[in-house]
Amino acid sequence: MDIIEAIHQRKSIRGFKPDPVSKDILSEILESGCKAPSAMNTQPWEFIVITGDVLNKLKSALVEKLNNSEPTQPEHQVVSWSNDSIYRKRQIELAKGLFKVMDIPREDKKKRAEWMERGFRFFDAPVGILMLTNNSLSDSGPLLDVGAAMQNICLAALKFGLGTCIEDQSVLYPAVLREIADIPDNKRIIIAIALGYPDWDFPANQLSIGRESLDNNTRWIGF
Repeated sequence: MDIIEAIHQRKSIRGFKPDPVSKDILSEILESGCKAPSAMNTQPWEFIVITGDVLNKLKSALVEKLNNSEPTQPEHQVVSWSNDSIYRKRQIELAKGLFKVMDIPREDKKKRAEWMERGFRFFDAPVGILMLTNNSLSDSGPLLDVGAAMQNICLAALKFGLGTCIEDQSVLYPAVLREIADIPDNKRIIIAIALGYPDWDFPANQLSIGRESLDNNTRWIGF
């Protein structure tokens, strides 16, 4: 698979097989993450890779917080948009597509709540990757670099037949992560990646979401 094919093939996977992923494979994937570009070679990313009983404990603790309606406390501003924006429209289109393939009626609060839980369970993936940076850095400064490493990880995973889902649900209760994963106070938790072998029988994995036409977001000057 060449790089262009990998970029076009990558998609968010929201249902995984329980099969474990070896540490050797994960190491090679994360090495690709470390090859990402960064401002003046600062390399501001750090990874915590969690699996097995520890990940199961983390999933349960996050879901408990969610079901108790405890307020979230992300350590950086999560995505947001105004209700009348194109970004909100795209979000709604994704949600409608997912609820349709998952057979979740708009009025079915129980199914909607069950779907919400999946994100806080790393979509039941066997591996969770936390991406961190250092608190000595500015709030926004390292985000571009961490994002580049994140993309490299997701693309490298395809080489091994693995799928990923970049998600912020799993980092919305950072105190839980800090306790279970022993994360010191001088680190800032940015984002999580669910990783594992895709369950292609899971309906949400069949969904393909299009992208905006290049003509709608590009200006060509001097050509």
